[in-house]
Amino acid sequence: MTPDQAAPRLPLPAAGATPVRVMTVAGSDSGGGAGIQADMRTFALLGLHACVAVTAVTVQNSTGVSGIAEIDPAVVAAQMRSVVDDIGVSAVKTGMLASAPIIAAIAEAAADLGIGGDGALDEGGIPLVVDPVCASMHGDPLLAADALGTLKEQVFPLATVVTPNLDEVRLLTGIDVVDAATQREAAIALRDLGARWALVKGGHLRGSDRSPDVLYDGIEFREFPGPRIDTPHDHGAGDTLAAAIVGALGHGYPVPDAVAFAKAWVTRGLAAAYQLGAGHGPVNPLWRLSAQ
Repeated sequence: MTPDQAAPRLPLPAAGATPVRVMTVAGSDSGGGAGIQADMRTFALLGLHACVAVTAVTVQNSTGVSGIAEIDPAVVAAQMRSVVDDIGVSAVKTGMLASAPIIAAIAEAAADLGIGGDGALDEGGIPLVVDPVCASMHGDPLLAADALGTLKEQVFPLATVVTPNLDEVRLLTGIDVVDAATQREAAIALRDLGARWALVKGGHLRGSDRSPDVLYDGIEFREFPGPRIDTPHDHGAGDTLAAAIVGALGHGYPVPDAVAFAKAWVTRGLAAAYQLGAGHGPVNPLWRLSAQ
C-alpha cells in the first residue's frame, strides 16, 4: 500500500450488516470543514459507523473561530462511557479537547474503558489516535494555555498514535522541524512523551514538491513521502488524516499500514478540495463518491 495509490478504500459493509464502529472525541466546527464534521464525513465515506463525544462547540467559518463554548467535562466523559458500554467501538480518535478539566475527564474515562494504553493493539483492544489540536489553521487558540501539560501527561501515555502538525510539534516538544533530521528528532521526542507511535507530518515543510511524513515506534523510522498538493483549501486536513487512521485501525490494519492508507486518503482529499466562503475551503473526501 503506497501513499500515492489512486483510490484508497476500506471494505464496505453489506446492506443491513453492522459496520465497524469508531468514535471521535472532539469539537464541533459550525463551518463543517474540520472537527467532528470532518471526522464523520471521512468515517461515513469509509463505510464506518461514527459515534461522537462532543468536547466543545465552536463559532467558526472559513475565515476563523470567533467563539468557543466548552462542554461540561462530566458530560464529555459520559458520552464516551455511554457509547462504549452499549454500542462498542473498534478505534477512537481525539481532536480539540479545549481545557485541562476536559482532558483529565477524557483520560480517566479512556483508561476505565480500555481505550488506548499498552493493550490497544492486542486482540479486543481499542486503539487511540491523538490529534493534539492546539490552534486552528488561522492561528485561533483551540486549547487553553494551561492544558498543554495535562494533554502530554495524561493523554499521550494512552495514545497508540499521535499525529501533530509542525506547529503542534513545536508547542509539544520545543523542536522547530525544518528538515528530515529535525523531523526525526521530533518523532523521538514525541514518543518519549508516552505514545506508542509518533507521526510527524511534513505538510508544512516547504521547498519541495513532496510532503514527507515520518512514523516512529521507538525502534524504526518509516517514511511516507507523498506528493505535495498545491491548494490553499486544506481546512480539516489533520482531522481527516487522523480519522482515516482510525478507520483503518478499526479494520485491524497494523499502524504503518493504517498511516499509509490515511496518507493516500488525505492526499486524494486535498486534490479534490474546494473553495468555501471567503477563506480556506475544506479537504474533500467526497471524491470517494465518484471513484470507481
